Formats: sequence, structure tokens, C-alpha cells
Amino acid sequence: MPFLELTLTVRAEQQPRTEEALDDIGALSITLRDADAETPDEQAIFEPGVGELPLWPTITLSALFDADIDRRGLMETLGELLPWLEPDQLGLQEVADEDWERAWMDQFKPMSFGRRLWIYPWNIEPPADDDAVVVRLDPGLAFGSGTHPTTALCLEWLDSLELTGKSVIDYGCGSGILAIAALKLGADRAVGVDNDPQALTASADNAERNGVAGRLTLFLPEDHVVEPAEVFVANILAGPLGELAPTFAAAAKAGAPFAISGILDSQQDELLQRYAAWFDELKVDTREDWVRISGRRRG
Repeated sequence: MPFLELTLTVRAEQQPRTEEALDDIGALSITLRDADAETPDEQAIFEPGVGELPLWPTITLSALFDADIDRRGLMETLGELLPWLEPDQLGLQEVADEDWERAWMDQFKPMSFGRRLWIYPWNIEPPADDDAVVVRLDPGLAFGSGTHPTTALCLEWLDSLELTGKSVIDYGCGSGILAIAALKLGADRAVGVDNDPQALTASADNAERNGVAGRLTLFLPEDHVVEPAEVFVANILAGPLGELAPTFAAAAKAGAPFAISGILDSQQDELLQRYAAWFDELKVDTREDWVRISGRRRG
């Protein structure tokens, strides 16, 4: 079945009300993108940090509706809800039906990290291998499939550890990929923390599908009562990593290995200096333009 795609280009401050209006009139899905994409004014936004929702100055929202929707009624209602809209901010087109999740999964191939850890999509059955540790992943509702360099750096780090029987905190858990990988690598229990409720939903669903839901506890940052863990990992951006350093130090037991990522190559010096107050054996590893800092909590 085809769909009707309605696009609206608005300023960042108009985005919340616009998205609410599209939801009110029955949009089946809403996607946000940079209105200046593929122009000299395009701005890259990476995975947001805890408590952050960065947006572009000008945003294009694309909303899908059933193709047989009353278009006149749709536009009249939208005009009532958003009276400041101008015609040149709007676009309508029919789009063909497509199994978007299947298209995504057809492009998502098995990936290996370190000696034995693999990430497999659900549409590919892993071969029998007693030494392989396999995490199965669907697109889900949130970020983290292993394809981003920061996620890959953290997965490789987890694979290098002896995790059997350990407790792990994954701060900025996204899809839950790091916490789930730690549990499948032998950790006894894990805590995932994320500021996005949809990320917690995705993490819970992925944990259930991987058979580790009973050992993963999930929290919003404001609900997380810090209990120091034996392993700590955080994959968020450099700004929050700097601000949360004391919190992370309190969340890692003496001697605990830790890793932080989401750091651009030019940002590590300040963070190395900041984390040296609590952590020893600091080491930097890079992939593409991204950095992982790892070390050990001072005893």
C-alpha cells in the first residue's frame, strides 16, 4: 500500500509544536532531518549526550499517512494547528510501500569485534561455533548496532576483558548493545542508563531476545542510584563525559576497568586530564576520527 508523505520545513524552535501537530492529525511516523542536508550549510549531529536533544537550525519533518487520507481535511486541520505555516514550507507526495526494517536488515551484515564477539542481525543464522559469543540485534527504537566507530571501540574493549561473574554499568546504553555484549561475555549482571525512554524500551527488548533480560536493569539518569560496578563503560559525547566524570568515578569500584568513548580525535587531551584525578593506566585508542579512553579506577 502506498503512503502520503507530508514534509514541513521549520525552524528549530517550531519543531516541538510541529511534531505534536503531526502526531495529533494521525501521522503513522515522523522523521527529522537537516533541511540544509547536502548543501554547504549542512551540520553533522552525532549521537546526543545525556540530557541533550541537539537539533539543526532548520529542520525538515517528514510524516507518513495512509494514501487515502482526506488531503483537504488534513491541510485544513494542519493550518488550524499551525497558523504560521506558509505554503512554501509544505510538500506532499505519494511514496511506495516498503518494508523499511527488512531493507535495513538486508544491509546489516555480521560483524566481529575482538577475539570472539559477533553482532548478528536476526535474519542471518550464525554458524555453530563454541568459541563465538553472539549478540543478535534488530533495528529497534534507538541507537547502537556496532557500525559506529565508538560502539566498535567499546565492543572490542569489552571482548578484551575477563568479565565472568562481574557487574557492569553501561552509561548511555542506547540499544543496550554494550550491556548485552558484556552479559553474553560472562558478566553476572549489568545496569543500563539512558536519558531517552525509547532507548530503555529498545534495550529491554533486545535483552529479552538475547536471553539476558533477567540480568539487565535499566534506568533513566535521575532514577539511577549509583552502586559501584566492577566494570564501567560510557559511550556518549565529550561534553557530558567531562561533566559526569565525578559520577562515573563514583560508579566504578576500586581497580575496575573503565572505558569512555564518543570522543572526537581533538577532544581527548582535556578528558585525559579530567579523568586522571580518579583513574590510572589511561590509554587512548582511535578509529577513524573517534577515540576511546580506557583505564582503571584508582584504589
